[in-house]
Parts: sequence; structure tokens; C-alpha cells
Amino acid sequence: MGVKQVVRALDAFPRAEEHLLQKTKSGAFVSIVGMVIMSTLFLHELSYYLNTITVHQMAVDLRRGENLPIHINMTFPSLPCDVLSVDAIDMSGKHEVDLDTNIWKLRLNSEGHITGTEYLSDLVEKEHKYDDHKDNHDDSDNKVHLQGFDRDAENMIKRVKQALANGEGCRVYGVLDVQRVAGNFHISVHGLNIFVAQMIFGGTTHVNVSHIIHDLSFGPKYPGSHNPLDGTERILRGASGTFKYYIKIVPTEYRYLSKEVLPTNQFSVSEYFSPINEFDRTWPAVYFLYDLSPITVTIREERRNFLHFITRLCAVLGGTFALTGMLDRWMYRLLEAVMKKNSRSLVR
Repeated sequence: MGVKQVVRALDAFPRAEEHLLQKTKSGAFVSIVGMVIMSTLFLHELSYYLNTITVHQMAVDLRRGENLPIHINMTFPSLPCDVLSVDAIDMSGKHEVDLDTNIWKLRLNSEGHITGTEYLSDLVEKEHKYDDHKDNHDDSDNKVHLQGFDRDAENMIKRVKQALANGEGCRVYGVLDVQRVAGNFHISVHGLNIFVAQMIFGGTTHVNVSHIIHDLSFGPKYPGSHNPLDGTERILRGASGTFKYYIKIVPTEYRYLSKEVLPTNQFSVSEYFSPINEFDRTWPAVYFLYDLSPITVTIREERRNFLHFITRLCAVLGGTFALTGMLDRWMYRLLEAVMKKNSRSLVR
């Protein structure tokens, strides 16, 4: 066998079969179906390649000295804004009552519509202010300041009772910037003087801490993020108690294709409700007790390999072309056999 014969034997594209050189209706039908299938699969593969994927990695959290932002947006439909306070405490011993930095509240009427906006005021600080005046002035001045405080307290009691009668509620929103250690924050009536609170509500069982959590997060949102408490609605009817949400925070970094890094946090949560009876001394509240995981999660955006895309594309288009060729061959032979059978029957 000569060199030419050897080379000719290696030809992977032999002469086309006879049926492939003839234009038939069956061949046109198979060609149209094949083009539709190949176009659909091509668009699918292109979309699959262009879509980014996310890769999750875990490592020990080495960050130190950073603050933890807590974004809150909640509605209390049965408590006026004058009695609500946001308190925070952490394991370092830091305890803040009635926080008013970056925290706002909206007055709501009985139908849930906004009627006013005000910055959270610290009732406890007001009491301390009067106590300081009392320490620095004589007895006559003490009586004046005490009477002034009593008048303020009486006016507030009347205002809150009227708000309760009108069915006013309150929407609390803002950002708490706390230390990056385990702790809790809660929204309650703890900012009130206990005697003032007793005069307003008449007892702990009359404090209704029904609430709707519109948004609770520990950092900015990233693509695909989900906060499990968003949209949570807890309405009490004829009962009172304390809600506790135990939250496990997982530090997270989201890395975009552009190499931009977004530091944030994910969290999981479990919920507990403790009813209060008339003999309890504690006042109802909504607690969020959080702890931080020692593991950080890195979510990185990636795009699929271009060579992988070409490989899949060749496999899809080549396979479809080969399949339609086989289908055309079978249909051609079937029709040819049927036509030969009919011609023999006509000759007879």
C-alpha cells in the first residue's frame, strides 16, 4: 500500500451518501427541526456561560476591633412612641438604655398610617438631669424641680393614655452600631420610670408588645441574601409576654467579579415566647440575643471557563447534527422501501 492510499484511508470526511445529496421533503423537515433544536441549545449554553456562579469558602474569622451594624425596622401597632425605648447590652459590660443615635420612630394612627416623626428621646436622661439639679441646689430649688418633673410626668401620662385610647402605634427604625461581641438589644418600655409605667399601663399584663419585623439585618445585603426574620409578624390578642429571638451571626464577605469586597453578615434564628402573668415583676419586651460564629464565609463570584463553554457547545451542536443525520437517513430508507413496495404492487 502506497503513501497516497494510506493518506486517503485517513480521510475522516468520505463522500456523502446518495440520500444526502437529494433534496426531499423529509430532509427539509428534519433540517428545520434540527436547526430549532441547535438554536435552542446554543442559547441555553450561552446563557449558562454568561451567568455568574458563586463559590462558598469557609475560614476562621480573624477580624478584630470592628463594630457590628444592626439594621432594624419594626412596627409596634399597640404601643405609642413615647413609651418605646431601644436598649443594648453586650458581654463587655457596656449597657445603654434608650438609645437615640441613628434611631428614629414614626407615630402611627390606628390604621397604621404615619402621623408624625420624631427623634427618640431618652426619658432616663431627663430624670438624671433633674437629679443633678437636685444635688446642686438647695431644698427650695429641689421642690421646684421635682414639681416640674411631676408636671412633665403627668403630662406625658395623659398624652400616652390618650394615644393608647386612640389605638396609636409606632414604627422604630435605624442602625445600632455595637461592639463585635455577643450581646443583646431589646425594644420595650424599660426606658420609663417604673412608677410612670405603672400609672400608664396599670400592670405588666397590659403591655402589648405585638410587633412586625419589616427588616432586621447585620450588614448590607448582597445578591441572593435572605434575612429569615424579614416579614415576621407576631400579634398578641388578650395576652402579654416577652419575645426572645436567639440569633447566630455568621461573618460573611461577598466578592464581586470586579474584585470589590462587601463585608456583611448572615444569621440564623430561633424564637421563644414567654407569657407574663400579673405576679411577674419583669415588663414585656422583644429581645434579640445574638452571638457570633468563629467561622467566616467568603462568597466569591466567578464566571465559567470559556474553553469549557466551547467544549459543551461543540458537543451539543455536533451531537444534534449527527442525530438529525441519522434521522434523515432512516426516514429516507423508510420512504424508499414504502415506494418500492407500492411500485411492485402496481406492476402486478
